[in-house]
Amino acid sequence: MTHNTPLSPRPLHDLSGRGRLRVMTVAQLRAHGVSTAQVNEQCTPGGPWQQLLPGVVLLHPGPPTSEERLHAVLRYAARERGTGVPAQPGADGSGAPAHPEAMITGLAALTLHGFSSTPPLPSLDVIDVLVPRMRRLRSTGCARIVRGVALPVPEQVTGLPVAPVARALADAVAGLADAVVVRRLMTEAVRGAYCEPAAVVRELNQARLLSRPHVVDAVDSLLAEGRAIAEDRLYRMVREHGLPDPVWNVDLRLPGGPYLGGLDAYWPEQAVALELDTRAPRQNDEAQWSEYARKREHLERLGITVVHITPRKLRDSVEQQAAVVRTALMAAADREPAAYVAVLPR
Repeated sequence: MTHNTPLSPRPLHDLSGRGRLRVMTVAQLRAHGVSTAQVNEQCTPGGPWQQLLPGVVLLHPGPPTSEERLHAVLRYAARERGTGVPAQPGADGSGAPAHPEAMITGLAALTLHGFSSTPPLPSLDVIDVLVPRMRRLRSTGCARIVRGVALPVPEQVTGLPVAPVARALADAVAGLADAVVVRRLMTEAVRGAYCEPAAVVRELNQARLLSRPHVVDAVDSLLAEGRAIAEDRLYRMVREHGLPDPVWNVDLRLPGGPYLGGLDAYWPEQAVALELDTRAPRQNDEAQWSEYARKREHLERLGITVVHITPRKLRDSVEQQAAVVRTALMAAADREPAAYVAVLPR
């Protein structure tokens, strides 16, 4: 007898009725004393069980629910190669595997996150599951394998490991050729405040999807949408947190001299400039950052304080960002006067 040998096999009818979720791997069934022969017998046509995926058994004869399909896909993807053993038991005592190396992604993940523009789970023929690149798995049945070199930390949604929105969106876009659908998904990701545009572009770039024309067009719309939302949050921050009104969207230029750059907001009396950092992490990101840095250094040499704010900070910590701007404005009284610059509408 080994430590894996069950001491008291559980009756088959007890397994079939155990709780709301009735999906188990063959390895789990063996741990409950059910032999492979018994599993095969129970899964014969017209029998009480059915094999939903290789090594994964549905313990009732009817169609699987959406929840059962999701768990079945995760159990299939999380099995250890050649053993069918779940990678790790759940910590909640339910016996469900924790799936540390498998997570729902793609359209199913976006639906779980709450997207309204994705199909409902029952209408999805396949469910994408993200696994490490070296896993030897094949897509089969309702499970479509998506491989990744570096897996993100999954988010727990309804008790399931689900890829973060930006990664799930990139995995969904990889399988979509409809430009309208792609743009609709990206728009909802930003308007619904599920993630920032920069995070989406970063994932699309890593997946090498930015060479597809319909994806590039959708990204341009995404960035424009994201910037408009960030600007609206900036206006509300100034108004709702009692900051003095700046001049909006201006260019600075030395009198009779060179162009210094464009700004989203500028307080001339305090010589405080504010710039929204809406850079998208594309191939030319390093060159774009160098341009940002050069402009900032030039302005600061002229005595102008530059405040950089990201759209994410405006969304998640607007009160803190307002305090940063207020501090910069108050500190102006203790600084040497800045060089005179011409302020022009952009």
